[in-house]
Amino acid sequence: MQVLHQLVEEAKATAQNTHHFSPEEEAARQLQICNACRYCESFCAVFPAMTRRLSFAPSDVHYMANLCHNCGACLHACQYAPPHDFGVNIPQVMAQVRVKTYERFAWPHFMGKTYAQNGLWLAFCLFLALTVFIKLIVMDSQSSPNANQFYQLMDHSTMVKLFAPVFLFDIVALSLGLLGFQGYLSAATTSKPASALEFAEATHNAATLKYLDGGHQEGCNNADDAFTLYRRRMHHLTFYGFLLCFASTSVATLDHYLLGFEAPYGLNTLPKILGVTGGISLLFGAIGLGYLNLTRHKDHGDLKQKPMDLGFIALLILVSSTGLLLWLGGQSQALPILLASHLASVMALFLTLPYGKFAHGIYRAAALIRFSVEKRLPSTIVLKED
Repeated sequence: MQVLHQLVEEAKATAQNTHHFSPEEEAARQLQICNACRYCESFCAVFPAMTRRLSFAPSDVHYMANLCHNCGACLHACQYAPPHDFGVNIPQVMAQVRVKTYERFAWPHFMGKTYAQNGLWLAFCLFLALTVFIKLIVMDSQSSPNANQFYQLMDHSTMVKLFAPVFLFDIVALSLGLLGFQGYLSAATTSKPASALEFAEATHNAATLKYLDGGHQEGCNNADDAFTLYRRRMHHLTFYGFLLCFASTSVATLDHYLLGFEAPYGLNTLPKILGVTGGISLLFGAIGLGYLNLTRHKDHGDLKQKPMDLGFIALLILVSSTGLLLWLGGQSQALPILLASHLASVMALFLTLPYGKFAHGIYRAAALIRFSVEKRLPSTIVLKED
């Protein structure tokens, strides 16, 4: 008890000077207080991982920051939250650390700087994409006698030449960033490979968003401190809508190259069913997340990251809405502008995918896999002293 008392007193003394701390140092300070209290031990994966440690190196902090789903439950349950002198706000400081993770492991490394001005980076990519596709489609369509025919405006091979290199770059950039992060996590947890059981458990937890339940199966906290599953459901609509849209494109590609079935596809075909269903799901999910982001408690996250969060949400809304409008207006005179708008928004999404909010899903999945491995190890393997 004397050790815990001393720890809390030291935390209180340093709380007055937190503006001198880096996000990692501030997170370590707050976690020391949490480790002495442990009231939130059952809330999510962060706190069981915390209790296996006596101190928190930067690698530990980044590991736990990416386990945090920012549900807000620990903030509202904490007796040391602001305005207390200790100033414990785990959701906020973990959000500040997470963006440092994205910056650190971005590939190529200099692109990590885009996170500091992510809204500007997204706007630039969208402007560039719109300029290119308006020139290729809208302006050239004025001299075309078939301006209301999709593939007369832009043929399939041209779209592949434009999008395939960017998509392949996204895969390489995200994969190399993930490899770097996994190596970093080995210092925080263990390099022991995940078994099939551990990998399946982590995949299930990520796919179901298990840790958006607030620790009580009731969901995240709103600004009024009430629990709701709304955020979890909007995430599911967004994520699975995105996957359905990707599946639609994948099936259409297979139909085109392997089976010889060329677009446009009818409403009763698999590419169209997947695309329309996914587009509607993505649109409603992204709108819901946008509303939540604008109305959540100001202390639930890092206000500096709102441009990145809202920019990504707005881009998802643009991709889904322009896709649905393109489907509805595919035979109209508005086809050139609808096609240019949709392809430009998709290209902007691809250009910003490794350097925006999308990255959080990649790093969080890696952290959840490490957690599934770590929790089955004897605690002495990862328990560290100064």
